[in-house]
Amino acid sequence: MTMTELSPTLDEWSKLYQAVIRVKKIAPWEWMTETDIFGVQNPETNQLGFISFMGMLGEHFAVAVYLNPEGLYSFWGFQRLADTAPSEVLFEVLLGLLHLQASFENRNELHQKDRDLIKELGLKFRGRQAWPMFRSYRPGFCPWYLEAWEVCFLTHALEQAAEVALRFKDDSTMLDTSNDSSYLVRAPRKEKGTLVWTDRIVTVPPPEAKLIPIKIDVDALAAVEKLPQVRQRFEMDCFILPTRIAEKDTRPFFPYMLLLIESNSGMILSTELLQPHPSLEVMWGSVPMTLVSQFARFGVLPSQISVRSPLLIQLLQPLAEALGFELKATPVLRSLDQARESLRQVLA
Repeated sequence: MTMTELSPTLDEWSKLYQAVIRVKKIAPWEWMTETDIFGVQNPETNQLGFISFMGMLGEHFAVAVYLNPEGLYSFWGFQRLADTAPSEVLFEVLLGLLHLQASFENRNELHQKDRDLIKELGLKFRGRQAWPMFRSYRPGFCPWYLEAWEVCFLTHALEQAAEVALRFKDDSTMLDTSNDSSYLVRAPRKEKGTLVWTDRIVTVPPPEAKLIPIKIDVDALAAVEKLPQVRQRFEMDCFILPTRIAEKDTRPFFPYMLLLIESNSGMILSTELLQPHPSLEVMWGSVPMTLVSQFARFGVLPSQISVRSPLLIQLLQPLAEALGFELKATPVLRSLDQARESLRQVLA
């Protein structure tokens, strides 16, 4: 499918702007919090989106539509981390939230493409936090302009969000359900060619864990098994870099860095950039063999590697057992964090 085929029509954009203008006028964040969640069903695909209003604190006004159970449960995970996790962790988690967002920004925060569209539609906005901006968030990728289906679904979501917000103002119990995994969902049906929306209570179980395909080069692994082991301890982490990479006619992405440090000296042993293509799962699945390649380059095996990511523990445990090094889970990687901060300053 070409970029043109994915592009919304001017009429589709117009309907979206009218919907978001109504939400701004209603200002539901004055009486609803981020966690007053409800769902909207996509009339075209039956996909579920879960609405969250931001702005009660008066800092950032926005409406998020978290897509599918994956987006919903990632949102709740982010909420649990919000008050305790370091900012770099929150940044990475935020970029991993599968959602569409309509926000209200200052004019200078919009890209030229946004301003050109507003001008073409004949719309005018004035003042701080008054200019609508729409972005699509997908794990591993930069926030990006909406595709046609996203514009259409977000339009329906905002229209229903306005209706629910006005009802919630009069009845703050309307979103209460019998358990934490059930949600009020606005569901459409067609009657004489017109969409009619009704309330349903839908149970939304957590999504199944995605499988991570791990490919092993048996010959490369066998060669590394013969390497001598030295009494050195390494620290290792894999994290997102806030450096946008754009290739022609593709959605820009943030690369991940696989960083390996010698614990005692703090020396950077290797930096590997990983791309979230064709998916994050495939990228994570490449980590074990990337580490094997580094061992082959070093010519030795460490006695211990410390990591803090539960995912890295799962990915590397079979490798640790095969090669005979200790894999240590620890919440603090002092040498690695110092090196990471140095890299951040260089890349800033």
